Amino acid sequence: MGDLGRLPVGIIGASGYGGVQLVRLLMDHPGVEVVYLGGDSSAGKAYSELYPHLGHCVDLTIEPIDLDLVASRCQAVFLSLPNGLAYQMAPTLLAKGCKVLDLSADYRFKNLETYKVWYGGDRQDQETSALAVYGLPELYRDRIAEAQLVGCPGCYVTTSLLALAPLLKQGLIVPETAIIDAKSGTSGAGRTAKTNLLLSEADNSLAPYGVARHRHIPEIEQICSDLAGHEVMVQFTPHLIPMVRGLLATVYATLRDPGLVREDLITIYSAFYRASPFIRILPAGTYPQTKWACGTNVCYIGVEVDPRTDRAIIMSVTDNLIKGQAGQAIQCLNLMMGWEETLGLPQLGFYP
Repeated sequence: MGDLGRLPVGIIGASGYGGVQLVRLLMDHPGVEVVYLGGDSSAGKAYSELYPHLGHCVDLTIEPIDLDLVASRCQAVFLSLPNGLAYQMAPTLLAKGCKVLDLSADYRFKNLETYKVWYGGDRQDQETSALAVYGLPELYRDRIAEAQLVGCPGCYVTTSLLALAPLLKQGLIVPETAIIDAKSGTSGAGRTAKTNLLLSEADNSLAPYGVARHRHIPEIEQICSDLAGHEVMVQFTPHLIPMVRGLLATVYATLRDPGLVREDLITIYSAFYRASPFIRILPAGTYPQTKWACGTNVCYIGVEVDPRTDRAIIMSVTDNLIKGQAGQAIQCLNLMMGWEETLGLPQLGFYP
């Protein structure tokens, strides 16, 4: 079962951007040993054939997806797959005693009917789904620590919710006034070839998409409603920006108390995230840049109040592939194992 004292882990869906981030981070993680990389489309290929730059560190071959084999070798399994596949695998892996961390949308929803409306599919795994814990450590740390199955949120939702959470939890804003304007690098769309992601299409261009109907909207609203204690609707518009990695979410919302000033919000945010090692609340007048977060699991948050409009303006940046995907999943594993939350996760990026 691998090195004595090291947790044997596997990644199903190791060939995509999420998978290669997991491989890189887990190879540096002192508590785990990667013993299985799975994926049907690339099965039989050496991992270094897909990612030659990792050949000196990763001597593994991508294997077919065989859940019995995975469970016999691994104590924890990351599912880095397109939506609609994890729910066909997780029940079996859990029954065989594995901890499961899903990076897709399959286990992010409390209500499976909501999932079906936005993602489709015929779900028969209600009992398994009921066990899933939402994998945002800054909000649900204690639940994640007890979980066997975690549905990890993606980059847009993570970055937006970390900006909004203190405002909603403390009742500081009129919830229905919340507007999220978010921009992501092209790696957020995955490694599959798509015309709109070609350099000649995406470069020197900024484009909104999924306006008023993006699939992340019900997920954001589910957690916002949980934080506020009542149903909340938000306006969310994502944009594709011509860079590889990084995500910026700027959130606007009307304050209930127009007397609040920027320093009040900085105090509130600092207190709210005081036990969250990957959140950096910036000093007054400092606003975050995506480059700061690149290569790290850190979310930088800048806070502003516009006294003319009585609005809070919260700016939140992450690396969409780390805090927005693979790093967050490892942060959840650390909690599930009772390890230090920061174990194996980068807090300093390369700059510039």
